[in-house]
Amino acid sequence: MKRLAHYRGGYQIAGLLEQARQLRSSQTRAEELLWQLLRNRQLLGFKFRRQHQFGDYVADFYCRKAQLVIECDGPVHDDRKQTQHDRARDAYLMTQGLRVLRFRNEAVLDDTESVLEQIVKYLGGE
Repeated sequence: MKRLAHYRGGYQIAGLLEQARQLRSSQTRAEELLWQLLRNRQLLGFKFRRQHQFGDYVADFYCRKAQLVIECDGPVHDDRKQTQHDRARDAYLMTQGLRVLRFRNEAVLDDTESVLEQIVKYLGGE
């Protein structure tokens, strides 16, 4: 019997599925704004998921076709310990063949056009 790959990479880590659900219901303003611009294939027809699980991690946004993870970072990411965690997380995601784009919440809220231009550039739209 052939086993199909699970879209979360086969991981059934206790609590992460519930954590992803919680994160979807309590997004930051920046995440809400970016989700409104990415959802329903609005950006060049690419499908994005939000709060998608990869191993021990949950990514803010993920596009499978482009192998792209997008993160919105608030002030908590300025903490040294969190920065180290982010680096380890990004390294893990890169070993999975993914590219990680990080944007400050302020950039998403105050310079949305520039953020979208950077995403479009990665997706090959310009």
